[in-house]
Amino acid sequence: MAMQFHLSFSEKVIGSGLIAGGPYYCAQGSIAAALQNCVANPDSTIDLSALSVTINDYQKSGKLADSKYNQNDKVWLLHGTLDTRINNIVTDQLAAQTRTLFGPENIRYINDQAFAHVMPTLSSGDTCTLSASPFIGNCNYDAAGELLKYITQLSQPKSAKSNDELSQQLLTFKQSKYAGEHAATLGENAYVFVPESCKQSMNCDVHISFHGCNQNAEAVENEYAKNAGFNAWADTNHLIVLYPQTKKSALMPLNPQACWDWWGYTGANYANKDGKQIRAVMALVEKIPTIIAQLK
Repeated sequence: MAMQFHLSFSEKVIGSGLIAGGPYYCAQGSIAAALQNCVANPDSTIDLSALSVTINDYQKSGKLADSKYNQNDKVWLLHGTLDTRINNIVTDQLAAQTRTLFGPENIRYINDQAFAHVMPTLSSGDTCTLSASPFIGNCNYDAAGELLKYITQLSQPKSAKSNDELSQQLLTFKQSKYAGEHAATLGENAYVFVPESCKQSMNCDVHISFHGCNQNAEAVENEYAKNAGFNAWADTNHLIVLYPQTKKSALMPLNPQACWDWWGYTGANYANKDGKQIRAVMALVEKIPTIIAQLK
């Protein structure tokens, strides 16, 4: 989802961090293709040239930003060697794809760390070798910090506040109030972390953190937003962090694990700027000043 959002709006986005995911448009609008080629299957076959055709078509039609906006953007990728939910073939293909979409010198791929399918942190969550809810790993590795330091210009060290102290700056708001009809497949509430400096001035950048499958608020409450590691860096670097939320569905559109849409359950344009979830998240970004003002 982070790559889908990045390519849709790269004229506004300066970089993205991709943790344990596959290439853009890997599923090609098919849940069968998604399961066959984009997750754990060691025999995955991903035709990057076919995906490139779709990307080019979307860029020509304006559904993705023009490729000229990608050239200076940075992309940080991570895949743990103990991850059994996403095969390394899949993330290797993602890395190869990003090198063609962005300047190769602006790609950093971390694939030599013994992490399971989790968000690696310095000290939060369960053991790093176990992939279990809330999928936050105590890995002695600050993935959020490494990601942010690579794709942004952080001028200050992270805050010394505890996660519990920082959670007091984590605000909750109703997504449909600000994203309207496009929020139909999103959860009721989302979170936004707001440094004190950003409450006084809107001259702050925004980082969007997309949770993983089964990591939404309905499943883990605010554990991801509180403990993923982004807030400590955001607090001292004038950075607002938006944590939009999906919801699970056992009916159509089928999404039993509350994943972001990367295979087409919200419609054919799920992976471009006409996609309902992408439009919803951009609406939230654009209305952050209003959200903060109304939540003060």
